[in-house]
Amino acid sequence: MSDTLVAVKPTRLLHFRHYFPLSSSPRYPLSHLLQSNTSCSLCFYNVSIHTNGGLRKILPICATARSELEEPSSIELVRITCEQQFDEVLAEAEKRQESIIVLWMANWCRKCIYLNPKLEKLAAEYYPRVRFYCIDVNLVPQSLVNRAGVTKMPTIQLWINSKIQGEVIGNHTAWLVIEDIKRMIDNEEV
Repeated sequence: MSDTLVAVKPTRLLHFRHYFPLSSSPRYPLSHLLQSNTSCSLCFYNVSIHTNGGLRKILPICATARSELEEPSSIELVRITCEQQFDEVLAEAEKRQESIIVLWMANWCRKCIYLNPKLEKLAAEYYPRVRFYCIDVNLVPQSLVNRAGVTKMPTIQLWINSKIQGEVIGNHTAWLVIEDIKRMIDNEEV
């Protein structure tokens, strides 16, 4: 009979089967144990290792430890809703010497909606050296849109030291837009 690892999450039970000699202690990277996706940052996992002889070990692991072990596959774009928040984001990025990407979009724009999850995956690739933000032009003052010089949707801008360093207009296929953004980041990054 093989050993079974059981991870208990508040909402469901996950089973993992691993084979290892009973005489040796198991050495697992915890990231292999915690393969479930969760958006809850306060969830706790109990990982227990069962063997032929009964329960071997119970190990509580919080989701924050899980996030440190695994790189995220996507990161939700942070929404900016006012000019003051935009200024704070720029100031914080300048202080940390980080680049930021801003997606200027509209909720009626199909290309914007289609591009958003692809940008979330790209944000995970460049995390934490580049932060990604999203601004719906219909929800912010027109003065902010004019200040950034945005005229078409979607517009993706690279900001370094509170200045626009590059821009991609997303009027073509999404994968081409993503490639253009990658080139923009890699060529202009501090």
